[in-house]
Amino acid sequence: MQRYDYLIVGAGMVAANAVQGIREKDTQGTIGILGAEPNGPVTRPALTKKLWTDPEFGYDKIWMQPEQDDGTTLHTRTRVTAIDRDQKMVTTDDGVTIGYGKLLLATGGAPMTIDLPASDRVRYFRTVEDYDCLRRLAGKGLHIAVIGGSYIGTELAAALIQNGCRVTLIHPHEVLGSQMFPPSLANRFHQTYLDKGVELLNGRKVSGGREADGKVTLELDDGNSLEVDAAVFGLGVKPRVELAAQAGLEVEDGMVVVNARLETSDDTIFAAGDIVTYPDHILGRWHAEHVDNANQMGATVGRIMAGSDETYDYTPYFYSNVFDFAWKAVGKLDSSLTTVEDVEDDKGVYYYLENESVVGVLLLNLEADKLDEAREVLADKSPQRPDTLMGRIARS
Repeated sequence: MQRYDYLIVGAGMVAANAVQGIREKDTQGTIGILGAEPNGPVTRPALTKKLWTDPEFGYDKIWMQPEQDDGTTLHTRTRVTAIDRDQKMVTTDDGVTIGYGKLLLATGGAPMTIDLPASDRVRYFRTVEDYDCLRRLAGKGLHIAVIGGSYIGTELAAALIQNGCRVTLIHPHEVLGSQMFPPSLANRFHQTYLDKGVELLNGRKVSGGREADGKVTLELDDGNSLEVDAAVFGLGVKPRVELAAQAGLEVEDGMVVVNARLETSDDTIFAAGDIVTYPDHILGRWHAEHVDNANQMGATVGRIMAGSDETYDYTPYFYSNVFDFAWKAVGKLDSSLTTVEDVEDDKGVYYYLENESVVGVLLLNLEADKLDEAREVLADKSPQRPDTLMGRIARS
């Protein structure tokens, strides 16, 4: 049986950063990475952002290279089906068993789907293969439906309209972005898509569909249908926690529970990234499905596995760039919360309050150096009002 000192299940951004973290503390231990996809780790946000909008950002720049020494081995197209905690080994879908000293679960999320099979014209967007498929359709004037009004959906709609497609964005809210943004910002966000030529089907969901003769017909929940040349879904992801649950590790509300050292309920098994809920030192028990968390948590868990005595005490941010909107945020964005707006000339800060405490901060068209100030506001648990927040984070 093959054995690694450090075995990583999942070959995404967390895995790539974990390898670097391990190597900071241990240059000799063997590392195995088991990934189900046909390629190694990539900078996944580029698949909906820079690859579409930045001509200087080439396809070659998306690839991450964790396998940089003879002691690190990347296994692609390898899906783990079981963990034997007593024997400290995993089993793959082709029956191979692989032993470990320490195990990291970084299995990420699976895209949410409906009852419509994926094909070259129907994609549930997540992977490099999805990007490649969509890129082949772009630039031909085809009518592409994008389903979903959150990060992936809005970013793909913006990308496609800027790359020679006719785009219809189908989303469940009356105003695009209204689940996260306060009304003033959501209205502007919504109007920008209309101004750029994106057709919006508001307050609609896709309940089913069919593909035939080079067309995709989408059935909408109001009884109508829409025929398009292709459909791409961005309905969110479901954390892949089945392995952890089957192994008897603690799973709560669909996520693996870890402590501040990113240990599961088995102290030889760690978990990081999209699948975990962890104790954030500012936000409390938290879950983050974003690149900043993957980078920081991945590197930290690697060092911890290799002997560091640190804890994960970083509060990650998340962001999106579409058209002239460039926003970054820390904490909770929920438009049902009380918001305080400190914005002028399309630049500024939105504070989200719950029981007079700031629980989320959104920075609009501001530089990343303001993020530490946002974290300081979140860490301040004293009661806040508009007059105590206006000007607290400078717009320049």
